[in-house]
Amino acid sequence: MLVSLTVGKVDAGVTVLLTPDKRLIEFPSILLPPDISSGSIVDITVARNTSSEAAAEQAFRALQDRIFSAFGAAEPVAPQLRCRNATQTSVVLEWDPIQLATADLISLALYRNGQKAGNIPRPTAMHSTKISGLAVDAEYTFHLVLRTTAGTYTSDRVTVRTHKMTDLSGITITTGILPAAVRENLTHAVERIGAKIVDGVRIDTTHFVTTEGRGVQWEKANELNIPVVRPEWVDACERNGRILGVTKFYLDAVRIGQTPADDRLPPVATHKDLPPEPPSANGAGPSRPSAGPSPSATSTATPASRKEEAAEEEAAEEDVASTSDSESERSEDDEAEERQKVRAGGQDEQKVLAEEREQQKLAVRPKPTVEEGPSEDDEDGDGSRLKEEKGGKSPGDGSSFQDVAL
Repeated sequence: MLVSLTVGKVDAGVTVLLTPDKRLIEFPSILLPPDISSGSIVDITVARNTSSEAAAEQAFRALQDRIFSAFGAAEPVAPQLRCRNATQTSVVLEWDPIQLATADLISLALYRNGQKAGNIPRPTAMHSTKISGLAVDAEYTFHLVLRTTAGTYTSDRVTVRTHKMTDLSGITITTGILPAAVRENLTHAVERIGAKIVDGVRIDTTHFVTTEGRGVQWEKANELNIPVVRPEWVDACERNGRILGVTKFYLDAVRIGQTPADDRLPPVATHKDLPPEPPSANGAGPSRPSAGPSPSATSTATPASRKEEAAEEEAAEEDVASTSDSESERSEDDEAEERQKVRAGGQDEQKVLAEEREQQKLAVRPKPTVEEGPSEDDEDGDGSRLKEEKGGKSPGDGSSFQDVAL
């Protein structure tokens, strides 16, 4: 096809060409002859290159095939969920490694009874999970939801029912350090109750049975918060025909009949357990107040001395009560007058009052017994008649600190 165009404005980069119907076309100046100017007429031949089109089409399709084979041949697969183990209050679920193909992972979530229970941490490395805190003998439905850049994929729903208390088939035991005889008996007991023993601590291990708290497996069980119990727990479950609590069977728990170390320590002596102090030299009783008679004194005292002590205590209490009553009945005016007298009396009156108070204190104190030789009226010769006539009482006759103070 031949087209004739008139050159209009010539520029260094672009030349304006005019068509016969007066249309403007901007054409690269480099593609025109170098000696043209405004008003020149140029002929341009236009033709379709079919061979070049075929080559370009073939190259484009080859590129599409390479892209599809690299990114579109495989696609993510929905995870395959299944139950690994179930107990009375927990369920262990596992699934095959997730296949993402060329897609990128967004999240892997676990759903329980149609509600989201949470996202699986590290879904490319973790292929199992344990759900605890379930109800006994209850039915639950679980499924996984895989979200990727290539779409969302849902696993099949798995229905699991937790065990009854009498169903011991869910117990999975990992053994630690055990004597040969104990290990053999434990193996037979586990077979009888329908449980199983596995090698190594796993996610589905429910109990770790050992007699010694050491070893790599024991440390791993503690890290995973797996109960570490003694072999007696399996025997107790077999005898009762149901799963039992592990509190009394912990490895570090106090066994029945065993006394804790704290109970074997000697008791600490208290003030009440101390022996009574002897009376002072002036016969005024012990130097410190005593809450009551010591156990030894109470056990050796006669009934008569007990009655005398009780009577003396009652009399002392009556004296204290009468003294407090008389003091309360004194009016404020009497107290004011007494204070004025004391102030006005000077030092002489103060000395007199002090001497009177001292005489009153001496009169209250019991007089010491005067030891005299046996008289004619004293038949026994021990001076007991003299003591009876004077009414005196020796410091060791049951007088207490309260008696002397009053």
